[in-house]
Amino acid sequence: MCTRAHRPRNMRRLQVLLLGLLLLHQGCCFEFVIDGEWEDEMSQTQDHRERHKRAILTSEEQEDFEAIRGDDITVRSYKVESRITSRFSHTIVRSSVVNSGSNPQSIAFNVQIPKRAFITNFTMNVNGITFVGSVKEKTVARNLYAQARARNKAAAIIRTNSQDMETFKTEVHVPSGSNIEFELHYQEMMHRKLNLYEHTLHLQPGRLVPQLQVDVYIFEPKGIATVKASNTFGAQFADLIKVTSTKDKAHIVFKPTVQQQKKCENCTESAVEGVITVLYDVNRDSNAGELQVSDGHFVYFFAPSNLSPLPKNIVFVIDVSGSMWGVKMKQTVQAMKAILDDLTIDDNFSIIDFNHNVRCWSEELVPGSSIQIADAKRYIENIKPNGGTNINEALLRAVQMLVKASNQKVIDPRSVSMIILVSDGDPTVGEIKLSAIQKNVKRVMREEFSLFSLGIGFDVDYDFLQRIATENRGMAQRIYANHDAAEQLRAFYSQVSSPLLRKITVQFQEDSVAEVTQNHFDKFFSGSELVVAGKVLPSESNTLTSFTMGSAARLDIILETDADTTELDAELAKQQHSFTGFARQMWAYLTIKQLIGERSLATTAVKKRKITQRIMTLAVEHQFVTPFTALLVESGDATERLLADSPKDPKHGCCSGGSSGLPPVRQTLVYQPPPWVHTPTPTPTTVEVLEGPKEFIVPQQVNLVDNDPHFIIHLPRSNMDICFNIDSKPGHILNLLSDSGTGVTVNGQLIGSKKVNKRTYFGTIGIYYQPDGISVIVSTDGITMTDGRNNHSFTWGSTAEIRQDGIRISIVKNSNVIITINNSTQVMVLLHRVWKKHPVNVDFLGIYIPNENQYSPLVHGLIGQFSSEPEVSLYDIHKGADPLKKEATMEVKGNKLLVTRGWQKDYRRDKKRGSNVYCWFIHNSGKGFIDGHYSQYIVPNLSSFLHMP
Repeated sequence: MCTRAHRPRNMRRLQVLLLGLLLLHQGCCFEFVIDGEWEDEMSQTQDHRERHKRAILTSEEQEDFEAIRGDDITVRSYKVESRITSRFSHTIVRSSVVNSGSNPQSIAFNVQIPKRAFITNFTMNVNGITFVGSVKEKTVARNLYAQARARNKAAAIIRTNSQDMETFKTEVHVPSGSNIEFELHYQEMMHRKLNLYEHTLHLQPGRLVPQLQVDVYIFEPKGIATVKASNTFGAQFADLIKVTSTKDKAHIVFKPTVQQQKKCENCTESAVEGVITVLYDVNRDSNAGELQVSDGHFVYFFAPSNLSPLPKNIVFVIDVSGSMWGVKMKQTVQAMKAILDDLTIDDNFSIIDFNHNVRCWSEELVPGSSIQIADAKRYIENIKPNGGTNINEALLRAVQMLVKASNQKVIDPRSVSMIILVSDGDPTVGEIKLSAIQKNVKRVMREEFSLFSLGIGFDVDYDFLQRIATENRGMAQRIYANHDAAEQLRAFYSQVSSPLLRKITVQFQEDSVAEVTQNHFDKFFSGSELVVAGKVLPSESNTLTSFTMGSAARLDIILETDADTTELDAELAKQQHSFTGFARQMWAYLTIKQLIGERSLATTAVKKRKITQRIMTLAVEHQFVTPFTALLVESGDATERLLADSPKDPKHGCCSGGSSGLPPVRQTLVYQPPPWVHTPTPTPTTVEVLEGPKEFIVPQQVNLVDNDPHFIIHLPRSNMDICFNIDSKPGHILNLLSDSGTGVTVNGQLIGSKKVNKRTYFGTIGIYYQPDGISVIVSTDGITMTDGRNNHSFTWGSTAEIRQDGIRISIVKNSNVIITINNSTQVMVLLHRVWKKHPVNVDFLGIYIPNENQYSPLVHGLIGQFSSEPEVSLYDIHKGADPLKKEATMEVKGNKLLVTRGWQKDYRRDKKRGSNVYCWFIHNSGKGFIDGHYSQYIVPNLSSFLHMP
């Protein structure tokens, strides 16, 4: 119970109420019992810290936690069902209980829910009287609740803190033989961390239950890549959690019998006490993301992979004040040693430790070499915590270090610079006013720097850490000071240790969407996901298109993806266990989280009030319990009422300092943008159009090689097309263009058909630009760009544009890719897909090179040699053996050749049928028309230049 200094007065008032309720019991079937604080006391600021400390679940309280609590009760059933659709979950917890005792008693219903979740409803049926919940503005709900409380017809519902969960609690006092049914609903968006989505269900019924069941249904339209489930109940339950999955659906079920629930064969106690965790990930066609449209709303998921990490510049700022002594410091040192081992030679770092003084391991950033890392480890191992806490000076010193490195060009302008602060308390030395520290840091921080704050334990003002991190393009996380604090620190670092993109913007065509959530992001970290949602405006088109821009290591990208606006709703209607309203609710969820983040940074009371009103309006419309709304649960005649109010956070709440007059509420409901997001900006009502990559039509006159493989060489002066085949072997790499003067080479590797001694095709094309060391490899699987240090891969599944230095790669979805070098040389590679079950044919590539390309006099290759057009004369045209194909004699390069009139295909405009190109065909693999023998054009690898004898 309460641990406040004025607890005796509370107890007297509570005892009076209990007595009154018991006296009333004879005239009514049941009454509610207060579980928590009086309404008037909740609004007081006196003993603020003591009140919040009471709300934290201690380890003993965790051990004593029971979902259903009562002295002599029968729990008939306890069921949990989660429906996850497109990363958004709707969870329902149901329980049926009977008061089996001979006396009236209080029966509690407790549910631990994830901190990021919003409660959406709670209903209860007591002896046939149903109580239904509805979300209302907090002041409205409290007024209604107060009216019921005045008649002794009310009970409070509160939520309290634990490490990863919060506890929803209610209690009802009922007579003997009463039947009670509880039902709680909550929703949350799945956040992707370290390549997986995690859905956690806390299961602790506290007794054996005849009907105990957990069902998790997952539906992901693009398909499920992996799914697994685990539990913390013990090894005996390992085989009781069943996972079944198809391409796009999964079902996880846990349904132990009463005997299986027992701790031992003859025990009467339940061993079901812990957490079921479901981990999964989805299929991704491309780096362009996944766009889904449903119920008039869209959700865009962006989680690219196969990109080289950006270099990092990190200043670790570690609190070594006296309060860090002991386990906290030991765990911090342990985590820091593991984190330092993760650094590479491309990363720069330093360490600042502070108490009342500020010290630097190195005054400047240094590379993450093995020598420097070893020295840094020795330094942190010798730290002895003592003294006060000077956060202000430590953070300013860290910023100065990054600024100096940036000014001196020590760090790569495309790298990611961040400060990671680890502290367990409030400032006690130097500047101690939190708002002043926040302003000081904001003033000196550059736009390209980010601040991440880690608060150890509950003595730190987490709200301050949250604000200062969010305002500076980072995030805050609480580290719980227990035995696994080191693992928590390492896990956090793993989330931010591999930045892949900077300055990401997601945009849509003009007048296609409205009320878009956060669409500018500062960073994207590997294994995570960016999510943007909004409303789809009416349109004649059934297609919605998104454009995503970002900067990777040495290159800039533009990615395009689209979605049919009707397709998903039709698919959802077929699914038995999908959550059909997911897109609408996810948009509201993201918008409210974003608005709460904006509110925490609002500088004036007027701005706070406007944002608060917007939050309340959305929360009531979408039935979310937030810090500004409450869940009022009442009987049909509105004579009995319960109130589900917001939780609080130790050391202030997310909304302290505001002008709404509401009591502080707990910050650990995160209410923040993702860790890589920019400081939130007002939700845009319109989105400017972004012109994405456009399909480029290669000039009319080209030299090409396509199909198996047929070369077509266009001779502009003669206005003539010459064709020839190359009859080489699978695996051979043929040089098509080699220009040592400009440093460009183009090679193609042959593949065979599915049957031996049939046709050969080009399966892989390599374009290498020697001056920048950039190589582009195009295969039927995708496109890879490397520069010696970085490796970036893209699939054919989306339209994209990538720029690095003088190289531009333009990908048209499932069609072609154009590589442009210094605006002077261009190569188009055309993708040909065939039926996968075709008995002979395989996917292959065609190559199209414009005549207008600019080369040096040194250019050569099977195609490149014809940039200098040879003199060609044609005579003695006559009927051939095939009456449809004429024959003639051609003189070229001092050779007389018998040629045949025929045609080949240009597939640029019609990939299925192609366009006929009439040409004179050279026999014997182009002998006499090309320089030398075709075997002289075979090179060792895809980046080789040709060296003719």
